[in-house]
Amino acid sequence: MNRSAWVHLLLVASAMTTSCAKSAAVRAEGRESPGTVASGNGNNSFTLVYEGAITKNEPGKVNMQTVTYKLNGLDISANVYTPANYEPKRAYPAVVVAHPNGGVKEQVAGLYAQRLAEHGYITIAADAAYQGASGGQPRNVDKPAYRIEDIHGMADFIARYPGADVARLGLLGI
Repeated sequence: MNRSAWVHLLLVASAMTTSCAKSAAVRAEGRESPGTVASGNGNNSFTLVYEGAITKNEPGKVNMQTVTYKLNGLDISANVYTPANYEPKRAYPAVVVAHPNGGVKEQVAGLYAQRLAEHGYITIAADAAYQGASGGQPRNVDKPAYRIEDIHGMADFIARYPGADVARLGLLGI
């Protein structure tokens, strides 16, 4: 990824952090209007839980596809976000978004992935192995070596996704 692409990515991430902080403050103060936070109810078939989450795929907007792939023998569940008016034959920068410890793809990682897609990136957010909708026993194991493998697995998957430009692949850990 060239310098200007990295600067763009950092500016987008910074703006998203500010937006997320404001949304959290509004929720904490109880000023949000009913229904502004996606709750996984009947209004949101994707079960995304952050404010402004996409609730369905629509032409001309960011879209999300749920995918499953194998990593070290485990099924990994992920969401791939594509920019508005996505065309598989075009080349888009791509970003892997890793969720924080104890998180899942429908939370903050999904928010960052969606916002980056709004800025023209193909993104992926996956549940780490042993967590969320991904496979593995025992559940809720979070070891650094496993997380590194999770990130490598997401990068490998998105690098083969139609339209992803591997020369412009970035990683974002939250």
